[in-house]
Amino acid sequence: MITASIISGLSMGSMYALLALGFHITFIVSRTVNFAQGSAMMVGAVLGYTFSITLGLPWLVAAFLTLATCAVYGLVIERFLVRPFHSRGSEAWLMATVAGGLLMDNIVMFTFGKEPRRFTLEAVDHRLELFGTGVDLMQLIIPAVVAAIVLVLVLTRRYTRLGKVLDATVQNPTAARMMGIHVNRVVAISFAVSTVFAGIAGLLIAPLVSVHSEMGMLFGLKAFAVAILGGIASANGVVLAGLLFGLAEALIIVNLGSTLAQILTFSLVIVALAIRPNGLFGSKTLVKV
Repeated sequence: MITASIISGLSMGSMYALLALGFHITFIVSRTVNFAQGSAMMVGAVLGYTFSITLGLPWLVAAFLTLATCAVYGLVIERFLVRPFHSRGSEAWLMATVAGGLLMDNIVMFTFGKEPRRFTLEAVDHRLELFGTGVDLMQLIIPAVVAAIVLVLVLTRRYTRLGKVLDATVQNPTAARMMGIHVNRVVAISFAVSTVFAGIAGLLIAPLVSVHSEMGMLFGLKAFAVAILGGIASANGVVLAGLLFGLAEALIIVNLGSTLAQILTFSLVIVALAIRPNGLFGSKTLVKV
């Protein structure tokens, strides 16, 4: 039972970490976050189901179309819900992205329907014996995929031109603009990457849970809690916090039941932030005046 809960916790924690990385990327680039991240995850799951199950497209084609749509969704959010407010120094982008996520949830509810649907993929619909415990193959695939994405993200930032442009924008947007970098374009790309991460999370989690229009809200809330807990400016902290959150949640469910899981996990987050206001792995930001 403990082994199964640890595997489940690492799987869900990896998914929370992937969603939280979306918050991290937009924050370090623009000091804004996309509160429609949960709805982007839901869109990924719903579109994956629609393309793969309803339309019968091959899985790779369905995944490509899903992630491309999620990227466009991120670009739309940045262009119409964030940039008009952020460029004027207004914090209204916060409420605008919340409203945008709720709008998308309702659009999907009226088009896709509210009833939960089972997203079964024959290629991964298998149970394996691991350390004497039966686990779903998808529970092992999720951490592997997320680890690969984190590795690609690290290598991209360290060795590619896009990574250097991103780092320049993060360090000093004004200087980056003077160097000829299109800062608005970099910010838009960060939102597209953020929603693609959410779409990947939706595709990964869909075979393990029911797909429906309201599935993204709680996942998005947990991911934001993970981002804050890890120190939203620290990618390593966000990933580690996601794994810790997932493990804590799984162990609480096994020992105390699912009824108390939400109460205790969020209580632990509050206590941790009371002790470490900048997050478990974050640090104070020095402001030069």
